[in-house]
Amino acid sequence: MRILGVSAFYHDSAAALIENGNIIAAAQEERFTRKKHDARFPEEAILSCLEQGRIGLEGIDYVAFYDKPFLKFERLLETYLAFAPSGFTSFKMAIPIWLREKLFQKDLLRKKFVTFDKNFDWKEKLLFTEHHQSHAASAYFPSPFEDAVVLTMDGVGEWATTSVAMGAGNKLDMIREIHFPHSLGLLYSAMTYYTGFKVNSGEYKVMGLAPYGEPKYKNLILDNLIDLKKDGSFRLNQAYFDYCTGLSMTNSKFDELFGGPARKTDELLTQRHMDLAASIQVVTEEVVLRITRSLAKDTRSKNLCLAGGVALNCVANGKVLRDQAFENVWVQPAAGDAGGALGAALAAYYIFKGQTRASRSVDDMKGSYLGPEFEQDEINHRLSTVGAIFETLSDTEVIDAAANALADGQAVGWFQGRMEFGPRALGGRSILGDPRSPTMQKTLNLRVKYRESFRPFAPSILREDVSNWFEIDNDSPYMLLVADVKESHRHEITDSEKALFGIEKLNVPRSDIPAVTHVDYSARIQTVHATTNPRYHALISRFKEITGCPVVVNTSFNVRGEPIVCTPEDAFGCFMGTDIEFLAVGNSLMRKEDQSSELAPNYKNNFKLD
Repeated sequence: MRILGVSAFYHDSAAALIENGNIIAAAQEERFTRKKHDARFPEEAILSCLEQGRIGLEGIDYVAFYDKPFLKFERLLETYLAFAPSGFTSFKMAIPIWLREKLFQKDLLRKKFVTFDKNFDWKEKLLFTEHHQSHAASAYFPSPFEDAVVLTMDGVGEWATTSVAMGAGNKLDMIREIHFPHSLGLLYSAMTYYTGFKVNSGEYKVMGLAPYGEPKYKNLILDNLIDLKKDGSFRLNQAYFDYCTGLSMTNSKFDELFGGPARKTDELLTQRHMDLAASIQVVTEEVVLRITRSLAKDTRSKNLCLAGGVALNCVANGKVLRDQAFENVWVQPAAGDAGGALGAALAAYYIFKGQTRASRSVDDMKGSYLGPEFEQDEINHRLSTVGAIFETLSDTEVIDAAANALADGQAVGWFQGRMEFGPRALGGRSILGDPRSPTMQKTLNLRVKYRESFRPFAPSILREDVSNWFEIDNDSPYMLLVADVKESHRHEITDSEKALFGIEKLNVPRSDIPAVTHVDYSARIQTVHATTNPRYHALISRFKEITGCPVVVNTSFNVRGEPIVCTPEDAFGCFMGTDIEFLAVGNSLMRKEDQSSELAPNYKNNFKLD
C-alpha cells in the first residue's frame, strides 16, 4: 500500500511517500522553488517523492492531507464572534480569502491532482487527518518505541495548540488538548514579534539570543501573560495579545507591560531584548517540564515522543531529557508543519487502514535523509553546465581533501547523498568548519551566512566520542538536543570576561571547541552514526586523525533567507556567492581560487531576510 502525504497552504508545504509503512521519501517545497517557507501546493516535492518511489500518481493508493479546513474555518468564525465587534478589519480581510480559496480545499486538491493524473479518484483516494493527529503520528509511528506518550505543541492546528496522545502498536489515541487561543507556541511567537524577529521563522533566533540575557521578565510573564497550573496546563491573558482578531501579535498593553514598543527589524539589539529572550525561553522550559513531569506521573510510561513547532526548541528538549521524568525521549526531526505531510500518510496507513506496526529497535527516519540525491555523472554534467572548474576523485581522496581543508581553517561546502527532510542540515547539505578556531563562528555568520553575529553553530560529533566532549551520552542524530561542553574541555574565564554583557560575550573562547560553544557553554549536538551517514562519519573520523578532534562545525548550506540547497547548481551558486573556500559535491571537488570570478552572483541580496 502506497500513501502520499501532503501539507500545504499555511507554511512549509511538503510531501511524503510511504510504502507498506516504510518511509520512502519526504521533502519540503521550498527546496525546489527556492522560496523560504513556501506555502503553495507542493507540486515539486510531490514529483520528487514519486520519482524516488519510481511511480506515478496512478500507483498511489491514497493521498492524505495534514489538516481539516472546515474545522479551521469553524475556529475562525467562532473566534471572531467571541471577540466581536473587535477585529472587524481582520475579519473583513480573512473571510473573502477563506470563501474563495481555503474553505473548498478538497476541491482545490482534487484539481491539483488531476494535473498529475486525469483519472485520479479523489472521492475514494483523498483522506484528511486532523492537524495535531498528523503531528502525533509523525512522532510516534517512526519512533523506536513499542508504546509512548506523544506530546504535540505548536501555534495552533484546527483548535488544538497542545495535545497529548497515547501510542501503542498501531493505535494512537488523543487523550488531552488545550485549545486556541491559549497557546505556548503563540506566546513564544508573540515575544519573537516583540523582539523584532519574523513570526514562524525567527523563533530559533530568540532561542539563540536567550543565553546572552538574564530572565529578568520571567515573573512579569508568569504574573500577567500566562496562568500556569502545576500540571502544565495554562491559559493566556488575551488582554495583552492581538493575534485573535488583529493584524499583529501583541498590543499597546503588552508594550506598556514591557516598557516600550516592539523592536523594529533594523533596530540594534540591546541587553533588554536579550533579557526578554532569556525570560520567554525560561518560561517555555517551565511549561514544558511541568507538562512532561505530570504526564510521566499520570501515565507511568517510560517513553516520550515530541512534535509540533515547539519541539524544535532544542534547549527545552535537552532539559526534558536531563529531567529524566521519561527514560527515553524521541523528537520528530521535521517537527513543524512539513512533518505533518509524513504524519498524515502514517496516520492514514496505521489508524485509518488498521495496518500492523512492526517492532523496531531504532527509529524509521533513516537519519532524515529522505530527499533527492544525484548520481556522479549527473553531478558532473550539472556542474559543467554552470561553468564550474572541478576535479573528480575517489571516495577516499574526497574525504581526505575535505578533512585537510577543514584542518587548514577553510569553510567547506559538503553536498552528499540524499537531502535532509526538516529544518536541520545533518551532513547531506551542510557548510562545515573547524570548531577549534576562535574566529570560525564569526566568520561563518558574517562572511558566509550573512546573518546575525550572535547566532550559534552546532557541533557534529562521532557518536562514539560524544560523552567525552559533552554532558550527554544519548543519540542525538537530528540536532534537537542541547547539552553542555564537558568541564575538561572548558577554558577558565577571567573576571573581566565574566563581567561582559550581551554580545560582548561572543568573542570569549570558552572551550577547546569555541566555534560551537555558546556563551552559556551549551551546544546543539548532532551525533553522527556510521550506519545512517557513513560518508559524513568517515569525514569526521579523518578530521579526528589529523587534528585529534572528533567534532566539526555544521551549519545548513544556505545564506540567511535562502532555503537549504537542493541541487548541485544551488550548491555551486552559494559557494560562488559567499566566502566558502572549498566545495565537495559527491566526488567532485572545487576550490574557490580555480573558479571564474564572473560566475559569482550578488548572492547576499538574492533572498529576503528571514
